[in-house]
Amino acid sequence: MKLLLILTAVFEVATGFALLAAPSMTVSILLGAELETPAGSIAGRIAGAALVALAIMCWQARNGERYGVATGVVAGMFFYNVATALIVAYAGLGLGLHSALMWPVLVMHAALAVWCAAVLLPRQRLDGAAD
Repeated sequence: MKLLLILTAVFEVATGFALLAAPSMTVSILLGAELETPAGSIAGRIAGAALVALAIMCWQARNGERYGVATGVVAGMFFYNVATALIVAYAGLGLGLHSALMWPVLVMHAALAVWCAAVLLPRQRLDGAAD
């Protein structure tokens, strides 16, 4: 199982960062189709953030009980929520996209990121003290 989780993490992080950096090119290479709108690029970037979050979860889970799978899930969700909030902010402020739910979605992801950080920071301190 450990090798499965490591290989999954490697492939997903590579694809995820490629989608975050260049969503149109990545989709074109992988699927042979173009993302033709700014909204398509935003959706591609959010998908990239989700893949990186999955990679973080797999990487953390590779050692089983030693670090705790739940910590890996929260770490992955922290990355996803921060990335999604930043991507949505870029969509609204940088690309001029608008919807009634855009800003509430941004606030929700930012709040969830803060909550994830609040859960992870005490664990980080405890792990550091145990070393």
